[in-house]
Amino acid sequence: MSTDHGLERWLADRVVEDDGVMQLTWGNPYGEHHTLKANIVERQKNSHIRLRWVDEEEDDAFWEMRIGKSELTDELCLFVEDYAYAEDLDDLHDLWDGNLDRLHQSSGF
Repeated sequence: MSTDHGLERWLADRVVEDDGVMQLTWGNPYGEHHTLKANIVERQKNSHIRLRWVDEEEDDAFWEMRIGKSELTDELCLFVEDYAYAEDLDDLHDLWDGNLDRLHQSSGF
């Protein structure tokens, strides 16, 4: 979940890590595509990763994926926290739903 190879399985079509920066590409890397870069703010193997888009202007903006136990079911869960403006919440919700669907398909869980 916190490596370029792990994220490439479900989050983006191509992910490359270089010196604390993740480059995420959606689409055909050699054709039509969209690429964004995110700084790795914090990472702990098998626990979490926190990233901040390179061009982000808000100081408090980040996105994080964390594995933890559910207080209700006591099962392991993936918690996603993503900074967003109120007007972007619906689009962001749809984006993460799609990402999590791909994670379920690639992992079998």
